[in-house]
Amino acid sequence: MTAAIQVRGLTKAYGDLEVLRGVDLEVARGSIVALLGANGAGKTTLVKILATLLRADDGSSAVNGFDVASRAADVRASISLTGQFAAVDEVLTGRENLVLVARLRHLSDVGAIADGLLERFGLADAADRAVSGYSGGMRRRLDIAMSLVGEPPVIFLDEPTTGLDPRARIDVWRDIRQLAEQGTTVLLTTQYLDEAEQLADRIAILHDGRIIVDGTLAELKALLPPATVEYVEKQPTLEEVFLTLVGADGEDER
Repeated sequence: MTAAIQVRGLTKAYGDLEVLRGVDLEVARGSIVALLGANGAGKTTLVKILATLLRADDGSSAVNGFDVASRAADVRASISLTGQFAAVDEVLTGRENLVLVARLRHLSDVGAIADGLLERFGLADAADRAVSGYSGGMRRRLDIAMSLVGEPPVIFLDEPTTGLDPRARIDVWRDIRQLAEQGTTVLLTTQYLDEAEQLADRIAILHDGRIIVDGTLAELKALLPPATVEYVEKQPTLEEVFLTLVGADGEDER
């Protein structure tokens, strides 16, 4: 089978500023690929091109077998994009948000679709509450649930845990893993290195407009000299202390 995402020689400039300078990337179906890079490296620009929101200056790209430039409508029908900030309507309830998206996608039995996703993402008890009363983690989980309406085979997650507390981040990580386990392809942009370590099957680093390395975590670690073994007394991290004290299951987050 062809890769879910294929990028060859992609370039994009804003005036004299070259953001992408020949990006090559391939994402296998049903995998999670983390795209790392500093602020301004071009991660969001690349995602916007693949999602048909921007047009590349040169190069080629395909998503779910469809050329992004010539078959944009087919690409849009194959994907969902979750940005850095939850795109939910705070006036509506969680269930109403999901029903609205299902209707916009012209699906039938929208109520059953909404209820299924609410249950899947642990939001059933808050289904009829206005989203304005949701925590940040709950809003992000609802946002990801909304991106799954219609079961798109490819999902772009642009820094999905920005601004979340440690426990909410772990909840979102669990949700992302479940997506890949069920066959969804995920391209994840993040600035959090631990997030890439926890989630990604492969990691690509975007720097100076190009992908400078692309491989598994083990392959990337092998690029450095072998580690030396030393005795170190390991102390718990602050995150471990926090999660031990408050719990990591998120049950009291509502």
